Amino acid sequence: MANERIILGIDPGTTIMGFGLIKVVNKKMEFLQLNELILSKYDNHYQKLRVIFERTIELIDTHNPDEIAIEAPFFGKNVQSMLKLGRAQGVAMAAGLSRDIPITEYEPKKIKMAITGNGNASKEQVAKMLQQLLGLKELPKNLDSTDGLAAAVCHFFNSGRVEVGKSYSGWDAFVKQNESRIKK
Repeated sequence: MANERIILGIDPGTTIMGFGLIKVVNKKMEFLQLNELILSKYDNHYQKLRVIFERTIELIDTHNPDEIAIEAPFFGKNVQSMLKLGRAQGVAMAAGLSRDIPITEYEPKKIKMAITGNGNASKEQVAKMLQQLLGLKELPKNLDSTDGLAAAVCHFFNSGRVEVGKSYSGWDAFVKQNESRIKK
């Protein structure tokens, strides 16, 4: 029997929340789905939180993910925005926890680094790299869904690693230390 697991990646937001799902079969990634939840049509912040919770539960019940990877809120200048973003993340996490699914949080820079090798990469660069990695035919108009997918892929790349905080000075150092991962 193949070793399979499904990872749900979430990019929390109060205007648009991005989701991406991958299936891992014997240490190989397969793209399942990416989508976004448009929340700007709701005026009430509490209504948005309810929709985030309900939609996350619906995704969990439909796809039965084994793990959830979620982008951590980044520190911004606007405290109110950060508070709302933290609430959105908390509600999505609560949905996963209510179904006993393990959750891992990743800093935005760590996700970008895992996907592109550059912690300061743009959303567009992350999306293009995901397109190549997973063979996506086209990219969505809003890149929040690819950000959610990026969290799932980042989790896949980081799962099973015992080293904590390992860093590389560049691609050459990475390749030298990971020769067994290179396809020839």
